[in-house]
Amino acid sequence: MSRLRISTLVLCAALTLAAFAEAAVAQEMAVVAKRVIYPGETVDAGALTEVKLRRSNRILTSIAQYTDQVTGKVAKRTLLPGKLIPINALRDAYMVEAGAPVAVSYVHGGLQISTIGIPLQPGAIGDMVKVRNADSGAVFTGIVMADGSIRVGAI
Repeated sequence: MSRLRISTLVLCAALTLAAFAEAAVAQEMAVVAKRVIYPGETVDAGALTEVKLRRSNRILTSIAQYTDQVTGKVAKRTLLPGKLIPINALRDAYMVEAGAPVAVSYVHGGLQISTIGIPLQPGAIGDMVKVRNADSGAVFTGIVMADGSIRVGAI
């Protein structure tokens, strides 16, 4: 092999090793619970702590790495102290609850129709939920908006 080829291979190997080492250092942290967090409980920052992973060969996309990823979410299942928190064990907090009256609106061009509806299922922002019209009893679907209302029809 020529000197140029050898030096190129060594340089490529060094750069690859440096990239892996940097990625491993950047991904060593994970979030664990300090206490038992029960299903349906909103997770607050005081119940969490960040720890260094002992083994860095884990697939880190499925576990919470930063406190910000978990804070304000709701636990779907029991989270035990000292255990890694899977992302799929959390959900966004519901903006509308089943059975609680909400404002429902239909907006299309200059036309705006508003009424009161009863959600038949809970939903977070952006979720599509079934709603019953409080006056007529008709059931339809709508999307939960950030203000807690439900938008029906063209968005």
